[in-house]
Amino acid sequence: MSTENLNKDEALDKMKSMVKDIQTCMFVTDFGNKPLSAVPMTTKEVDKEGNIWFFSRLDSDHNGDIAKDNDVQLLYSDTSDMEFISIYGKASIETNEGVLKEFYHTMDDAWFDGVDDPNLTAIKVVPKEAYFWDNKQNKFVTFLKIGASAVTGDKKDIGEKGKLNL
Repeated sequence: MSTENLNKDEALDKMKSMVKDIQTCMFVTDFGNKPLSAVPMTTKEVDKEGNIWFFSRLDSDHNGDIAKDNDVQLLYSDTSDMEFISIYGKASIETNEGVLKEFYHTMDDAWFDGVDDPNLTAIKVVPKEAYFWDNKQNKFVTFLKIGASAVTGDKKDIGEKGKLNL
């Protein structure tokens, strides 16, 4: 696996592309306690600056965790395409009506009582650091390359990994 560290615009483009493709992450908060608090969250949007947006209930544990310590880790994983990205960032709770209306969809009614639900909040994550693993092929091709490498002893390029300097 080759290492490719990306800077600024390239890093931002890579992060946005991977987050939009994968969509769901484990949203980790409360780093000071063990076990860590991790909940699955679906990305609402990645804006042009690279901020990642989610919806959450005002009374949720992770909103409470963010109020105490805004450090978060987002762990995105797509095993079918062998793509993974870990994003560390700073989170804030947003209640701005314009933001809520911009991202709200009728599918969100499964968790909220409409866009005017007093428990509806948005979480904005400003990424500070990210690391990715991208095998560039599907799982089957990757396993074939690994198998060929085991038989021949030749190292095969099965993808790339690297730090995204945001």
